[in-house]
Amino acid sequence: MNYEALFERILGQVDQQAYLPFADVVDPNQKAGMEAIEQSLRSPSEPAEVSEGLIRRLHQEGQIDKVHMLSALHVLTASPKVGNHNLAAQYATEQEMAAMEMGGPRLQANLASVERHRGVLAFLKGHYGVALDYFSRAFEKQHTAGNLSNVLATLIRLGDVAEARALTTQVRETLAPELNHELNNIIEQDPDLALLQAEATI
Repeated sequence: MNYEALFERILGQVDQQAYLPFADVVDPNQKAGMEAIEQSLRSPSEPAEVSEGLIRRLHQEGQIDKVHMLSALHVLTASPKVGNHNLAAQYATEQEMAAMEMGGPRLQANLASVERHRGVLAFLKGHYGVALDYFSRAFEKQHTAGNLSNVLATLIRLGDVAEARALTTQVRETLAPELNHELNNIIEQDPDLALLQAEATI
């Protein structure tokens, strides 16, 4: 597969030096609520019904908005705890509509979340080319190490390890030090990126 156009899209964004720290993916005003949800989702002993109840309660209490609620419901529903990909896709669509209705300064970040969720579903279904397109769109909307790592993981899953390594090398030339560090941490921890660990230089 020819990735010249993809590289141009990614590197063009990097050259703008408009990266955001990974922590900024979530609205700071809603970070506490989303961290509580993440902890619930990661707990193997926490039933899906309890996690869903927490998500909906935090929304009712005003700790997370509708966009973040639908995002969290998508993550829960797509996870092995539930594994309902059709419902997860429905939540992604509802999240997109809610994001556009809300508008505001976080519109692009909220839409990036939608693209990321759709990419995850495509990845889980084995449609890696489709996932790559969604993850690239997410990166274009929100420049984070996490979004970039999704692009790299999908390239590897497609069998294009050399291209993933080349993109990693080129991106590092303009990444801010803290974003390089964040990307290195993700590469070290994500088994999907294990083949890039030799590229990690902290």
